[in-house]
Amino acid sequence: MTRVLVLQGPNLNLLGTREPEIYGNQTFHELTVDIQRWAVGLGLEVVHFQSNHEGALIDRLHERDFDAAIVNAGGLTHTSVALRDALLAIDRPFVEVHLSDPATREPFRKVNFLSDVAVESIVGRGPQGYRLALEALAKRFGTVKP
Repeated sequence: MTRVLVLQGPNLNLLGTREPEIYGNQTFHELTVDIQRWAVGLGLEVVHFQSNHEGALIDRLHERDFDAAIVNAGGLTHTSVALRDALLAIDRPFVEVHLSDPATREPFRKVNFLSDVAVESIVGRGPQGYRLALEALAKRFGTVKP
């Protein structure tokens, strides 16, 4: 079975209470449950990891116990060359996901260190972005027909 790491960056644990006008009202736990349900329906196994610490995210990637990843790096998207380097070093395909569209927000969010190395970027689709990312990976690994 294809194993997908869902890597969630800083502040995503506050979903549902943090700026709901931007990120919505769904809690992090509710999102995790939805991701799990969607993955099962697509024949994927998911492993979830969230941290507010850049090094912990990088260490988790270095474990390489997954076939692909879905990465919402949060604010690290705009600042972390180290996270980018880790994603390149592990040689696993990943889909970048953002609940909002960072490019339509503050000017500093237009910088993105991950999009050009991701197999796909899904932005501004809210929680459904994770479903779309799972579908893209399921097609890539042949667990569902295109």
